[in-house]
Amino acid sequence: MSGGEGLTREPPAHLIDWHGNDWTPESDASAAHPNARFTTPAAQDPAIAPEWEDPKGVPIDAMLFGGRRSTVVPLVTEAFDWEHGVFLGAVMSSEKTAAAAGTVGELRFDPFAMLPFCGYNMADYFGHWLQMGRRQDAQLPKIFYVNWFRKDEGGRFLWPGFGENSRVLSWVFARCAGHGAATETPIGLIPPVGADGIDTRGVDVSDADMAELLRVDVDQWKAQLPQLHAHLAQFNRLPDALNVQLQALEERLG
Repeated sequence: MSGGEGLTREPPAHLIDWHGNDWTPESDASAAHPNARFTTPAAQDPAIAPEWEDPKGVPIDAMLFGGRRSTVVPLVTEAFDWEHGVFLGAVMSSEKTAAAAGTVGELRFDPFAMLPFCGYNMADYFGHWLQMGRRQDAQLPKIFYVNWFRKDEGGRFLWPGFGENSRVLSWVFARCAGHGAATETPIGLIPPVGADGIDTRGVDVSDADMAELLRVDVDQWKAQLPQLHAHLAQFNRLPDALNVQLQALEERLG
């Protein structure tokens, strides 16, 4: 069975489950793999580029990575360059919660959101991204890291998310067009607080909230360096460029 549960209102009387065994509605186990997904033709997406099947490819201006972080990581960060952007993708992480195995605040890494899906060595996957950036004909998109989930000390989400994320995308578009303002920090380029940064007109986000959403706390970042080292150290054949990026981050943090 290649789909997930719930494809029909009434489950079929008999299936072959993902183990290859007979399955009926009375079976204790699910018929589908827990990671099974429904799929639909890409052509049905009303927002898809009209040239999406062009054999010459489709130009990409920006790529966005992100994890679920209540602290430390700003609302949006632009990578300094392609290799720095690959590093950001390689260390994508979310914070473990009380409901998850591990210590609260411990990071759960999922590089490029591909760890459960990549069918070959992840270090080689990183290497392929780096290799693309070294092609002489490459017109590289900018890379951004987003975090919609930052909270204040009381546990309140500081950013409304959902459709309001388009305000962050507006800044991304401005950066790609070459006229968006940005402030350099040890972790990347951050939008300034105020009129030159994220447009907050008409949304309930105060200047103080924006300042916290975009704050880069050097001490907090330094405290996470050991987890970044341990994460990258587990990959065989890790490209040297990623260790160079981690070392550069340490140096920028002082």
